[in-house]
Amino acid sequence: MMADGGKIFDLPLVKFRKSDRGDYEDLGGDASPTAPPSGGLSSPTSVKQLQEDTFTVDQAVDAIGFGKFQIKLSFFTGLVWMADAMEMMILSILAPALHCDWNLTPFLQALLTTVVFAGMMVSSSLWGTVCDKYGRKAELILCSMFTFYYGILSALAPNYIWLLILRGLVGFGIGGVPQSVTLYAEFLPTSTRAKCVVMIEIFWAIGACFIVFISIFVMPSLGWRYLLGIAAIPLLIFAISCVWLPESVRYDMACGNHTKALETLKRIAADNGKPMPLGRLVETGGNVDGSVVQVKRGQLFDLFTKELRVTTLLLWFIWLANAFSYYGIVLMTTELFETEDGCHGGHTVSARAAEPACSLECKQLTTKDYTDLLWTTVAEFPGLFITFLIIEWLGRRWTMAVEFCVFSFFVFLVNMCTSRTLLTFFLFVARAFISGAFQAAYVYTPEVYPTTTRALGLGSCSGMARIGALVTPFVAQVLLRTNVYIAINLYAAVCILGAIAAALLPIETKGREMKDTHMEPQRTPSNK
Repeated sequence: MMADGGKIFDLPLVKFRKSDRGDYEDLGGDASPTAPPSGGLSSPTSVKQLQEDTFTVDQAVDAIGFGKFQIKLSFFTGLVWMADAMEMMILSILAPALHCDWNLTPFLQALLTTVVFAGMMVSSSLWGTVCDKYGRKAELILCSMFTFYYGILSALAPNYIWLLILRGLVGFGIGGVPQSVTLYAEFLPTSTRAKCVVMIEIFWAIGACFIVFISIFVMPSLGWRYLLGIAAIPLLIFAISCVWLPESVRYDMACGNHTKALETLKRIAADNGKPMPLGRLVETGGNVDGSVVQVKRGQLFDLFTKELRVTTLLLWFIWLANAFSYYGIVLMTTELFETEDGCHGGHTVSARAAEPACSLECKQLTTKDYTDLLWTTVAEFPGLFITFLIIEWLGRRWTMAVEFCVFSFFVFLVNMCTSRTLLTFFLFVARAFISGAFQAAYVYTPEVYPTTTRALGLGSCSGMARIGALVTPFVAQVLLRTNVYIAINLYAAVCILGAIAAALLPIETKGREMKDTHMEPQRTPSNK
């Protein structure tokens, strides 16, 4: 009999939970066998492990899965992305319009675009710090209302100087918009996180296409002021919808607000119709006895720990290359349509000879220009679809590297003297792949940084992106008018370097759980 009893303790310890249907669910499928002590009795450690069930935020979010809550969150997060896209895409439309209305030189047109990115660059890390110290929800409400207010005021600007100041303040507000990805990613299960973050970019594509589409009707009849006002409306809608938006569970746990975090998880489980995991919610970065390791949040030097130093520096360049090239292709599209070199779809050689060559000559975008711009903007959708398909297959690093290379190849093809149709196709493919590479960076960055510095890490990368975006107007709107080929090849060369940087990233985050802290938890001997 004792022999039989001894065999019982060679079996794994299994835990069950009775479901609403009356059957039992195995909660310990991966439990390891526990060897009995002498005498055939279970060890105190085994009993204690059964009595003290615990789970982390990662385990809870993965167990609850993707459902109704995440779908609603996708739409709310999508609103702010849509607004961001409209504010960015309007820059390529605003410059030609102001060229005619206020007789702006190419340098002043580029400066108007640059000041928006300068505001974004200055504010990106600041918004990231606010996000890590005061919460994701508070930061998103503040930045969306700030951007809406100055977006409306910029539509009423009486002159160029006022417009320059107000658009700079709009850029300052937009610098906080990428933090919506931080909040969104922290509510997603590990298995679907990458694809969901990629698909949320659909709202960016919708916003970019929408502003170009309505420009066809608004610009000829109402003008650019009405267009600026329309572009600000989604931000107001998002700010109002934030009443529903919960605070990040990971942020609450990092702050020590375990009760609030647990209530939010229960709300998500109820929305998704899934049961909560059994046991007590514990901090991933805490000790096994439930105590929490207190760490400071939003510390810049944490981005340069031994583990993250190389990753941070490479990511900064990758984001810079992404923004430089993405916004470059956006601005360069309308500029190429206006160019008079006879090769890039603007005017034929005979038409160019018959027209005066003056930098202040007014050339309003035509319906065909807007239509072709819309076609190149629609390229965002296949770019997202391709990224969606390959990011879990190639991984984050190689997805960025491959898409950078394809972008460079098709930008090199723009050097050809070709028809307007073929030029539009080259720009279409190039924009598809650079938008995909940008989105892959948005997937990778929140995954590689821990909760305590995630928003700051994303904010610092976004700030570096704004440096690239700040420089690109002087290439796409000034240098291009001096030498088309130098401008085109500069974009291709930068993205080749971006591909090398992506391939050299030391950490692949595919399938990896999001860390809550940069500090390792202390472990007791019983948990080794």
